Amino acid sequence: MLLLWLLLLPLLLLPPLAMLWQQRSRDARPSWLTRLQHQVAWGALGWAAAWQQRKLEESTRHVGQSQQRALMWCLKRAQSPCCLPRGDTDMNTFRNHLPLTKTSQAQGEESEEKHLPPALPQYHGEASLQATLLGLVTLNKAYPEVLTPGSTACVTPTSPWPSPVPWLGHALGRVSPLGAKDTRTLLLEALVSPGLRALEARTAGELLDVFVGLEADGEDLAEAIAAGNLGTTPLPRRAAELQEALEQGPRGLALRLWPKLQVVVTLDAGGQAEAVAALRALWCQGLAFFSPAYAASGGVIALNLWPEQPQGFYLLPPGVPFIELLPIKAGTQEEAPSTLLLTDVQREEEYELVLTDHAGLTRCRLGDVVQVVGAYNQCPVVKFTCRLGQTLSVRGEVTDENLFSAALAQAVEQWPGAKLLDHACVESSILDSCDGSAPHYEVFVELRGLRNLSEENRDKGQCGSCQSSSGGARELQSTPGSTSNLPRLLPS
Repeated sequence: MLLLWLLLLPLLLLPPLAMLWQQRSRDARPSWLTRLQHQVAWGALGWAAAWQQRKLEESTRHVGQSQQRALMWCLKRAQSPCCLPRGDTDMNTFRNHLPLTKTSQAQGEESEEKHLPPALPQYHGEASLQATLLGLVTLNKAYPEVLTPGSTACVTPTSPWPSPVPWLGHALGRVSPLGAKDTRTLLLEALVSPGLRALEARTAGELLDVFVGLEADGEDLAEAIAAGNLGTTPLPRRAAELQEALEQGPRGLALRLWPKLQVVVTLDAGGQAEAVAALRALWCQGLAFFSPAYAASGGVIALNLWPEQPQGFYLLPPGVPFIELLPIKAGTQEEAPSTLLLTDVQREEEYELVLTDHAGLTRCRLGDVVQVVGAYNQCPVVKFTCRLGQTLSVRGEVTDENLFSAALAQAVEQWPGAKLLDHACVESSILDSCDGSAPHYEVFVELRGLRNLSEENRDKGQCGSCQSSSGGARELQSTPGSTSNLPRLLPS
């Protein structure tokens, strides 16, 4: 670790010099110092990422030993009194002396904000650094131009990278100003940079707030750009482009503002699926999404090494926090009597994540459910499917997500050859895309094998009604398409 930081230390001196030399004109080519800074940064990061990749390969090939070391690390650094016997603790002793605890029991009754990760500076440890280094290299391989100088902007005060280093963004050519702490300044800096290829935000929920605020304050932002309030030359032409883009509505707004934009980078966490679906459907339509990691209050718990997978596949590494998996019984949300380790899971099965870290030393049931989709050496590759107990409700009907998913699957079965790959449901109050309509759900699905529906098959999209827990009926209305807002779920 010390060798890594010594290698990166020279980069500390480059950003201030580059900021002095770099021309403020948005159309100017990067200075020689900026290009040198970028090359040195990528050279150092490439070496550090290769080192982390070797460590990941070693830990995922010897998962049992790696998990035992992670457990011992948590126990030795426990910040709360430990009820475990002295000496080495094996897995059985650990499970017998520490019962499973739900998040609500461990943290008390909290608002929905409990599902979001804490402020990123709270993350620490090698998992965060590993996620950042491997994520940057992975993103660069998938989208080679997004990390060139001047091609990336972060529009929230904190970065989606789990282990952010203040000078690292500028060493890699971010357009965000040094020291900026408010979203408005960051957004203005991004808006005057039409050549962006990547847009970053801490979480999808925060990015959703940014776009909603952009629509509400668009006139003021355009005036600031026209007047040159960023200390740059006034840009009336760019201000006019912003106003014209906003006048066309939210759908596809990001690509109208930044025609070269390729990918949106946010940090994934529990409760973010709805915001991602809303962004995909409207403001960020047509763009890829990438999250370098999946985070929880205990830290980074999963790594994303496959940006080309739209469903979001994650590797569960055998580090800290210590991970167990609780099997979900088929057809129910009841749990099995005991947990499994990473090497014991089965492909296609679903499990609830159980985390243990040194802060609370509790075996906390996270509530996030994953499905095993593959393996990386001896470690499972998963996708996050849902949260236990999460419901849909636009009129107080409290529809269970499993019930809704079953109804959607029944609807898709009516279309010959169609296969449901993924779906997300968004309450209409979030999208605000149907002015004057009754509260409803908008469902976005990814389908395979659906082409040129006949009128008869379109009618089959009106699958039987599904009963909510309040006894009301819902009708699934659909519009054909390979990836579109179908079907729509309307309350009766």
